[in-house]
Amino acid sequence: MFTANREDYLRGLYILEEEKGEIKSIDLAKYLNVSKPSVSEMARELNKEGLISYKKYSKLKFTPKGKKIAQKLTSKHRLIELFLKNILKIQSKKIHGEAHRLEHAFSDESMEKLKKLLHNPKMDPHGKPIP
Repeated sequence: MFTANREDYLRGLYILEEEKGEIKSIDLAKYLNVSKPSVSEMARELNKEGLISYKKYSKLKFTPKGKKIAQKLTSKHRLIELFLKNILKIQSKKIHGEAHRLEHAFSDESMEKLKKLLHNPKMDPHGKPIP
């Protein structure tokens, strides 16, 4: 089980790769609102765990294992957003923050049931694909 902080980094990496096609440490620092040294420290840890490949002054890249975990986290977040918007009717401007808090607590079993409840959606409320 990953900490919420590790999950945030992995999901941030996934979002940036999805949006920009590449991941620079400075972009991740801006996205997560953390310092560049914090990104470097976490990148070294994720590299040791075999989740990304990291070399100082180069772009960050997922390993297959890291990509799979990041996709799962992103899917979880986007499914929760869809649930909050479509089922609970939470205001659009509030769903991202709420989903961010909830994504760390939902089990895989709960997510499978949520996915079925939502009829296996392909897109989140923002029009982004659910991996």
